[in-house]
Amino acid sequence: MNDFVIKDMHLGNIDDVVKIEYLSFNTPWTYEAFISELTRNKVAKYRVLLKNERVIGYYGLWLLYGEGHITNIAIHPEFRGIGLGKMLLDDILSVSRENKMHALTLEVRVSNHIAIKLYKKYGFIEVARRKGYYSDTGEDAIIMWKYDI
Repeated sequence: MNDFVIKDMHLGNIDDVVKIEYLSFNTPWTYEAFISELTRNKVAKYRVLLKNERVIGYYGLWLLYGEGHITNIAIHPEFRGIGLGKMLLDDILSVSRENKMHALTLEVRVSNHIAIKLYKKYGFIEVARRKGYYSDTGEDAIIMWKYDI
């Protein structure tokens, strides 16, 4: 894992981030959404995972009222299955601790079994479901929380 580094996202990363977003999600965030998050959202923290200066993953985190909300997290399909999601989650936990967060939350599709398994391994628990949350399929979202940051 020495070839990989995580850094704060900057505007020059957004093209690559949006490509990964479109490869990863049925309802991807737009270029403009990421611009807005980086330039206007004062509680947002966005980080990129780089391999040889190439963006291969990223995450978004809102830090507010002592709670972190993971807005998105993705790894380029070519690099999945080698532990990079864990690397991003470790960084999320580190950033959350640095910012004195006491809990983390996220939403995940009920069909995203790989992500759910990883989140549970990190101590996230299912606390609720949002029926029909995802507009593209009507799929439910699982709301997960981790309280022991």
